Amino acid sequence: MAESAAVRERLAAERRAAQERIDGLQAEFRGLVDAGDLTNIDDEHDPEGATIAFERAQVAALIEQAEGRVRDLDLALDAVSRDTYGICESCGLPIAAGRLEARPSARTCIACASARLSWS
Repeated sequence: MAESAAVRERLAAERRAAQERIDGLQAEFRGLVDAGDLTNIDDEHDPEGATIAFERAQVAALIEQAEGRVRDLDLALDAVSRDTYGICESCGLPIAAGRLEARPSARTCIACASARLSWS
């Protein structure tokens, strides 16, 4: 039970950090949009316009990535609650401790993750 509490706390801490990252990136994105609104930017003709558009796209991609991390951590927290954390969703075997240490939100074992990558 103590192990479950420790896992839950680690996942919750990582989720808080990911959410803080989202909040910061969203503020940065709003700043980029506001800065763009204050100037007459024509991305097609202004040499700086492409840079601003690129920065907005880059920050938007980072937000999407961080939101995916939060979703993965929520799924891991749910698995802890259901007492299925650390069990591969594909084959049902335990996920190696080293994999969970490196990637606490892992839902598959290395073998299943590798097989899935080779299908892509």
